[in-house]
Amino acid sequence: MKLLTAKERHTKSGHSISLVWKRFRQQKYMQLFVWLGLVSLFVFHYLPMFGILIAFKNYKIASGISGIFTSEWVGLKYFKEFVNSYNFNTIVANTLGISFLKLIFAFPVPILLALMLNELKDGLFKRAVQTASYLPHFISWVVVAGLASVFLSENSGIFNNLLMGLGLIREPIAFLSEPGNFWGLAVGTAVWKESGWWTIIFLAAVSGISPALYEAAHIDGAGRLRRIWHVTLPGIRSTAIVVLILAIGSLLGGGLVGSNFEQAFLLGNAVNADKSEILQTYAFKVGLSQGRYSFATAIDLLQAVISVILIFGSNWISKKTTKSGLF
Repeated sequence: MKLLTAKERHTKSGHSISLVWKRFRQQKYMQLFVWLGLVSLFVFHYLPMFGILIAFKNYKIASGISGIFTSEWVGLKYFKEFVNSYNFNTIVANTLGISFLKLIFAFPVPILLALMLNELKDGLFKRAVQTASYLPHFISWVVVAGLASVFLSENSGIFNNLLMGLGLIREPIAFLSEPGNFWGLAVGTAVWKESGWWTIIFLAAVSGISPALYEAAHIDGAGRLRRIWHVTLPGIRSTAIVVLILAIGSLLGGGLVGSNFEQAFLLGNAVNADKSEILQTYAFKVGLSQGRYSFATAIDLLQAVISVILIFGSNWISKKTTKSGLF
């Protein structure tokens, strides 16, 4: 192996830098977009992380930004206070209950919808179903909450009127005010709103499967269900695993199907609070209404730490069991 002299190494290094700079100038507009994104990410996502310090300090809003560094250090005081609070069990149970139900029901739905759409012949009906399924993703939760009030109201809701008109129920169902109905309401509206959007991801994965595999399976006598089981599902397995890991990592925030906070804040009320109060809404209310910013930050930080553990843990399990993971 020939060793380069110091002069040759310097020349080669200078040539490499020249090539990089030349490519940078050729891509200057694309580089501009990338660097604007990186600056935005740094300013709005990394700089605010200094605020995490107030979870361990007796911070008062009157002390301003400097108070983040100068306030009295209290360690794990607010974490212990939250864990020992009277409503800790209820809040954690609601957060985990809604999140796990969303994972159980929301994760398979986009896969099933993608499989069904893939079996349809390309035409007007298929395009209409695709469009109708992912359009709700672009509707804000504020509008969804308004629609839920119109359709599910106990007194004048269209859904209750329809069920009573068909003779299926004798009295209106209190979808919005009965605590026992809130989890189902949250999961149902979330699945309706976001399933079509995630279906696009799985449809893209299905389109990447070689048609030769389907042709070979058909020649071997495999029917439609057999082709789905032995060709389509294995073909999208890696995509499904990545999506599942992401869903588990963001489990406490709502997983695949949007924000638990927005649903609980907009659809929750004083009547169903026993089932709708979750970590995010509790931290939001305590932080703003009572001005306990350190306490609210401690709650959010605890949730973030758990989410990091979940995503690393689920990725580790996936790598051990399926040899595939997110990283």
